[in-house]
Amino acid sequence: MKYKKIKPKKIYEEVTETIYEMIRTGQLNPGDKLDSVQQLAENFQVGRSAIREALSALRAMGLVEMKQGEGTYIKGFGSEQITFPLSTAILMNIEDVANLLEVRKIIESGAAASAAKKRTSENLKAMESALEEMKIANGNEELGEHADFQFHLAVAEASQNLLLSSLLNHVSGLMQETMKETRRLWLFSKRTTTEKLYDEHMKIYVAISNQDENKASSAMLEHLGNVEEILGKYFEETNKNEK
Repeated sequence: MKYKKIKPKKIYEEVTETIYEMIRTGQLNPGDKLDSVQQLAENFQVGRSAIREALSALRAMGLVEMKQGEGTYIKGFGSEQITFPLSTAILMNIEDVANLLEVRKIIESGAAASAAKKRTSENLKAMESALEEMKIANGNEELGEHADFQFHLAVAEASQNLLLSSLLNHVSGLMQETMKETRRLWLFSKRTTTEKLYDEHMKIYVAISNQDENKASSAMLEHLGNVEEILGKYFEETNKNEK
């Protein structure tokens, strides 16, 4: 009989589960403001980076919102958002990731095409800001991850479809959190890889800026296809090392 290998939980995952359980049981309610990152770090006796990652995971699940200059608040949510097990938000096997990437391809290729048709000057500025942040990240995985996420979110918002933007925010955020370790090992391991990622995002931006729907869609598909290839290599090597 073969048994599934048990992987130890990361600190941020334990923090995420604790806050998640507090929301599920009603100890934290919609509208409640969480303590500051520093205060949460002291309360949980963990580093601030673990708290930031936990909050990002909760945001990806649609359970909290971060207001600039104000803090982090518990969001209103439907019952369906609070019944699924947290493990579904921390996917780390090749089948789950492949399915998630397929969803992203379907959604984001259409979002890019729609953005090319409907984008405003403000939308373009948001993409430019994310690209500039991505350019200066230069191996800083936390900054690079944030910039990447912000770019894809800006593309979704440029579609002028609030439902699409909300859906993509959840899916992209989920992808960002579940693959954080993979990105750290592969996507930001070499400067050439980082530069390639920047170029791929720039290609998407140019197509949207030029209002070329077909090129925007194909550029997004090409980018996500390359990400899929990189992740495939990561899982292939991981499986070899575990044997």
